[in-house]
Amino acid sequence: MNAYLISIGDELLIGQTINTNASFIADKLADINVNVTKIAAIGDSESSVLAEFEHGLEQNDIVIVTGGLGPTHDDITRTCVVKFFETELVENEEVLENIKDVFAKKNRELTDVNKAQALVPAIAKPIKNYQGTAPGMWIEKDKKIFIVLPGVPYEMKCMMNEFVLSKISERIPDRDKIIKRYNIQTTGIPESYLYEKLGDLDELLEGAKLAFLPSLVGVKLRITVEVNDEETAKNKILEIEQKIRTKVGRFIFGRDDDTLEGIVGKLLKERDLKISTAESCTGGFIAHTLTNVSGSSSYFERGVVCYSNASKVEILRVDEDILVELGSVSREVAMQMAEGVKSTSGSDIGIAVTGIMGPTGATTDKPVGLVYIGYCDDKVCTGMKFNFGNDRLLNKQRTTWAALNMVRKQLLGIALDE
Repeated sequence: MNAYLISIGDELLIGQTINTNASFIADKLADINVNVTKIAAIGDSESSVLAEFEHGLEQNDIVIVTGGLGPTHDDITRTCVVKFFETELVENEEVLENIKDVFAKKNRELTDVNKAQALVPAIAKPIKNYQGTAPGMWIEKDKKIFIVLPGVPYEMKCMMNEFVLSKISERIPDRDKIIKRYNIQTTGIPESYLYEKLGDLDELLEGAKLAFLPSLVGVKLRITVEVNDEETAKNKILEIEQKIRTKVGRFIFGRDDDTLEGIVGKLLKERDLKISTAESCTGGFIAHTLTNVSGSSSYFERGVVCYSNASKVEILRVDEDILVELGSVSREVAMQMAEGVKSTSGSDIGIAVTGIMGPTGATTDKPVGLVYIGYCDDKVCTGMKFNFGNDRLLNKQRTTWAALNMVRKQLLGIALDE
């Protein structure tokens, strides 16, 4: 089955909003073997929207539209659906009750404008919005499927996961072959180095496909196999994964939707260890990332942000003479910060970072992007030097992933210089 994705909103065309909805939907459709033929972003123009509806349905089995379902004057999607399918709006009691519940829980007054969101095209089956008020729409006509979802990402994602994907899966005809995708997550190695270490890809894959998908965390390796049955697909993917692990296993931290912070948390929990962080240049981003994981309170003890030299001395007991002699951005200071937060918190592990995020603060021998990460546990206290880029916010993120990977390696007994 082929799908056409339409994202509606002027904010997409002027660069005010990044179209993350389309990438999310395309990724989810790929998992159920639905082929996305095109992704279109259009403004809040009725003529443009209607033309895109027609073009999408002409050449595809499924059209998925996001955006323009709000209660304001520039939300025109519902009106366009009514015109396109030559139908009318009718009040849906279930949708109205959902809207009333949402407003009651927030202790807000329900206005006529919000009540109007319960008006749904008569041809459509409403898709319940568990995260908001605007319902989605599911329309089937002439053996085609037309789906409309809110543009608010968390509302759209909930509808996709709770209703749309399973409903589309029911409509997918049997195929002679099945397509399976599997992701291997790597970190701490650039894409070009990873490619080089994997060697002859034809020999490695034997007919399967491999995509390199780089991000700030690392490089995701997406394996795609097309075979006759589930068992063959499973065995083929397992065989390729084992070959990849043989070559670059120490850089692999997870698979599919695993996150680096989730894996580090799992390792800490399995070993019944507590960790604390001491951050200078990242301003608490490592602590923030670790605590994004539900249940992190079982292993995360505390996070300390020591931006000034005075705070490093006072809170972490960093040697003032070392700060004067070597400066705050040094391996020795990073190690003392890690040791200090471990000691003061009573944690099993201390991880610390200090660096120059930019664009100012650099010196002749200490450029923007220079970072030192310190690690301390009951057996070892060490530090590593990193050189990142010139972008301040990206440097904060890169430092965070490098610090978490340093913890991962130590917990798994992987040499830090590998």
